[in-house]
Amino acid sequence: MASSIDPHSYTNSFHPFTTHISLSLFFDFSSSIIHSSALLSLSSPFSGDLSLDTRALSITSIIDPDTKTPIPFSLSSEIDPIKGALLTVTLSDQSKFLVSFQTSPNSSALQWLTPPQTFNKTLPFVYTQCQAIHARSIFPCQDTPAARITYSAKINIPRVLSAVMSARHVERRVPTAGEAGAACDDSMWCAEDRIVEDFVMEQPIPPYLFAFAVGEISHREVGPRTRVYAESVPSVLDSAAREFAGTEDMIRQGEKLFGPYDWERFDLLVLPRSFPYGGMENPRMVFLTPTVIKGDATGAQVVAHELAHSWTGNLITNKNNEHFWLNEGFTTYAERRIVEVVQGEDRAALNIGIGWKGLNDEMERFKDNMEFTKLKTNQEGVDPDDVYSQVPYEKGFQFLWRIERQIGRPAFDEFVKKYITTFKFQSIDTETFLDFLKANVPDIEKEINLELWTEGTGIPPDALAPESKLYTKITSLAHEFIHGRMPRDDEVAEWGGQEWELYLEFLPKSVEASQVSALDARYRLAESKDYEVKVAFLQLAISSGCRDYYGEVEKTLKEVGRMKYLRPLYTYLVQGPGKEEEKILAKRVFAETRACYHPIAQGVVEAILSKHL
Repeated sequence: MASSIDPHSYTNSFHPFTTHISLSLFFDFSSSIIHSSALLSLSSPFSGDLSLDTRALSITSIIDPDTKTPIPFSLSSEIDPIKGALLTVTLSDQSKFLVSFQTSPNSSALQWLTPPQTFNKTLPFVYTQCQAIHARSIFPCQDTPAARITYSAKINIPRVLSAVMSARHVERRVPTAGEAGAACDDSMWCAEDRIVEDFVMEQPIPPYLFAFAVGEISHREVGPRTRVYAESVPSVLDSAAREFAGTEDMIRQGEKLFGPYDWERFDLLVLPRSFPYGGMENPRMVFLTPTVIKGDATGAQVVAHELAHSWTGNLITNKNNEHFWLNEGFTTYAERRIVEVVQGEDRAALNIGIGWKGLNDEMERFKDNMEFTKLKTNQEGVDPDDVYSQVPYEKGFQFLWRIERQIGRPAFDEFVKKYITTFKFQSIDTETFLDFLKANVPDIEKEINLELWTEGTGIPPDALAPESKLYTKITSLAHEFIHGRMPRDDEVAEWGGQEWELYLEFLPKSVEASQVSALDARYRLAESKDYEVKVAFLQLAISSGCRDYYGEVEKTLKEVGRMKYLRPLYTYLVQGPGKEEEKILAKRVFAETRACYHPIAQGVVEAILSKHL
């Protein structure tokens, strides 16, 4: 009987876990396929049927690396829409096996960009996004955070391109015969125009932190542990280097809060505009959307978030996605502590305020499915990409902030340091955290209703909006807009993107179209370079039926692939009565733009459209 440890994986808890994977990857840009081999090493020899996760992989052969004899395997003909296909490998007292396979052009983790989709428009580009459950579409694995792995990778690419990975770069060199490990034959591997880049990851990571990018990539130095990488476009590299100049300060603040930074390098990779998230905390090499480069250093807050993951998420990981708040609640708390020191208390309060509003909005989104307003959720039969929300981030933050208020900051800081030392390089669940909390903070369960916080729906009564003069001023100005009062120039003279974002978020959802136009005529919000401001304004325009801005909505949906912007814009266009013109617009724009979005974003938009159309 298979014993499941993860609702999103075929991994059986009675089987030994994979401890190391050695990959040879040959990138074929003409067909958007990676010809691959993976040598998997288990923690102990095993006899019987071992279960692995795959999605859209074709398996050519599996052999014993020592004897070169074939190992029987089968790939399930039934494909689970969430988990993918089960690969069963029949071992007889073996602890290693070599799989030869190919990825598919529609691998859910990979986005293959044609030259026109890149900044320079001359060479192709490919990158990964493996969280939550997409590593299995690149290589067969026990694709659960419970099974941590080390890995090495030989990346064989056209010589005109270069590769980066969330791993230590060993060298760039000429390919040698016999090292393809069944990925492809030597004539392909060693062709004149090919180069190999070697990488190793020596610290055990959950498979969702596996990451690479291949393209025309350059870098700038921004600190002793940090380079910023991007496509070879001087303007992009320069603006990124300016935006993230303060990174080393943030790393030092993180170390003060959490203890030593364990990953050696903290490099940043700015991806093309289609990258589906704000940032992805891949170890040693954080992946970022170019929309975080705003020219005012507030983009550094996303970097603070991904940096904090170096401890909470990467060192200590949620056992599966049902406990995602352990990754994100802690990290959001830490991000705000870093911002408070580096950018001041007002900035941190704005950050908390935007999050508080986001949390309240999610209660509305999930009103018919309150399960996903819990911190600890049941995700059996649920696609994690469909229920991705601010809840684990913001309710998780509120829970930890509540504990901090109860015991005081000095005691809470000591608790956090001890938590990290105790569980580093482990994957844990909510119960483990609560047991540790109760053991280290006696009687905390008498002061805070821990069960209500972790297993209850909605927002607990002892959650808190932030307190700061600036936050209060902005929210009260937003409420005055209902009576037609627009903020005066002197009231907003000092405002940056975050102030405007908060103001727009707190405006009533439907105001007169004429009010929307008047606000924009005065403050030019629709053409803001800051996407947070622009998208918050466009949401207001759509909900007020202000059609003058539909051209700008279309342009925005066509130029960015970050789901934080796609999700509300498409949702606002199609949900609610009437909306015929808006629905036609949404369908047309998606049909024209779908191929430019990452597969994860395609799936999210498809789910929104199918729900409302």
